[in-house]
Amino acid sequence: MARHKDSERTDYIIQNRLRNRYTIEFDGFRKKAGLNSFVLIVKQWIEETGAIGIISKPGRYSGTFAPRDIAFEFASWISIEFKLYLIKEFQRLKEDENNRLKLERNLQRTLAKVNYHIHTDAKKEKLIPQIFSYKQANVT
Repeated sequence: MARHKDSERTDYIIQNRLRNRYTIEFDGFRKKAGLNSFVLIVKQWIEETGAIGIISKPGRYSGTFAPRDIAFEFASWISIEFKLYLIKEFQRLKEDENNRLKLERNLQRTLAKVNYHIHTDAKKEKLIPQIFSYKQANVT
């Protein structure tokens, strides 16, 4: 992602993200954050925080790799367009989910209504004897 933003300076983009005040959550880093001399590289972040899932590979096939949620957050930080896309997509998915739930609720109500009629008809046919007449029903 950083390569697409600026292929010449991917390491600086990642370092700037790591030094961002909102990214830093640990006391050792908080004391230094905001200082002009403060630099935090991915390898240092991984070692000091015990980060799980973030991988930094040096060499020919180098790169920094992270879980999807962290990658989304990083992409949102790099590109406001991507962040807006995520927000709109989330809203669309929630709206679709709500529409599906409404359909399911209506379907369940309809099924309950049909089942009610089936059960009451079955009770009338099987539990109430055929010879039972309206005159007998009124004679109590």
